[in-house]
Amino acid sequence: MNFSKRLSNSILASSGFVLLLWCIQSAEILFSLDMHMFAVYPQRLSGALGVITAPLIHGSLQHLFSNSLPLLILLTALIYGYPKTRYKVLASVWILSGIGVWLFARESYHLGASGMTHGIFFYLLVVGILRRDKSSIGIMMIAFFMYGGMTMSIFPREPGISFEYHLFGGISGALAALMWFRLDPKPQVKRYTWERDGSDMDDPIIQDQWRDDVEQSRQFESELTRHTFSIDVDGTTEVEKDKHANK
Repeated sequence: MNFSKRLSNSILASSGFVLLLWCIQSAEILFSLDMHMFAVYPQRLSGALGVITAPLIHGSLQHLFSNSLPLLILLTALIYGYPKTRYKVLASVWILSGIGVWLFARESYHLGASGMTHGIFFYLLVVGILRRDKSSIGIMMIAFFMYGGMTMSIFPREPGISFEYHLFGGISGALAALMWFRLDPKPQVKRYTWERDGSDMDDPIIQDQWRDDVEQSRQFESELTRHTFSIDVDGTTEVEKDKHANK
């Protein structure tokens, strides 16, 4: 699959999920539905249903709007960059973040896709550090440049914002990266002609003159060794022998 087709499919898939969230929110408004029963309420058996359903509902249009663009961009990056682990990452972030909120969060209704966005962001961040190939580093830099503030939103800031969903989403994304960063194949590195093994290749400018220089150097070393003062068995040098012969 070529680059444009793969990217368009990734955008289409992430756009479809964001559109689903808007349809759910629109139905809630149009039919005056109370969706809080589908949120996570910590340490209540009835609130455990939210582990599955909470990322699909939002408290207001502003809440959904603030999550839509980050989800669209980060989900597209995940689907495009990591075809082998994308569904594993989504499932783990979805479930583990909800379980963490249900076990440890404050007694309140926790809902929204912000746990998903933070989980995907931290996955892209950690997996880029671990893999260190061009594609992963590029995706990580784009994600960090656009949404690097997510590294701070995992801490409590405003009472009405569920930082717990952010925190456990980030933790689950980082854990997913540690478990599965080797599964996706690294992109093939394009090698240019000048990067190939040049042991048998001549320089384009000096051609094979370097071979002549090497050969001359070897001959010179051989001559030098042959005429060096060598010590004979009796301990006299060749020069001393010549002197004795002249006498």
